[in-house]
Amino acid sequence: MATRPIVTAEEPILRQRAKKVTQFDASLHRLLEEMVQTMRDAPGIGLAANQIGVPLQVAVIELEDKVTELINPQIVRSSGEVIDWEGCLSIPGFVAEMTRHAKVTVKARDRHGKEFRVKGEELFARALQHEIDHLNGVLYIDYLDSLEELVRVSDRPSEVAETTTAGI
Repeated sequence: MATRPIVTAEEPILRQRAKKVTQFDASLHRLLEEMVQTMRDAPGIGLAANQIGVPLQVAVIELEDKVTELINPQIVRSSGEVIDWEGCLSIPGFVAEMTRHAKVTVKARDRHGKEFRVKGEELFARALQHEIDHLNGVLYIDYLDSLEELVRVSDRPSEVAETTTAGI
């Protein structure tokens, strides 16, 4: 399976709201497979379609050997707050401490168009929020007061988890 190049923060596609998926066909299935392979090769734990130059509401997340495919995802419930380190495959080499909801419920469609809901806590909740932000044209650095809050991964504090520095 092919991998695709990941675009970086200066690319305009990352600042545009992705289009809703209306065709649940073989080309979507191929896109999902290429996204998972690209995410794994990066390596990361999540990837939005616009990060590989495809302006569609499609994201994938892989945690604990489980791949979650999200088509047209929306957060429908959120609660709590947690502060933790976060990185991004489109902003390689940097992380920052960010506040996110501790728990989220997301409504989405699967690769066949069937609607489902998924609940996330901890890192999975963070990844869901991060990828949905991407699909809405938002990067995690947009939540920072200043880009000076970014920490270079090579200088990272010991408490930064490897999964975080790999990028969401």
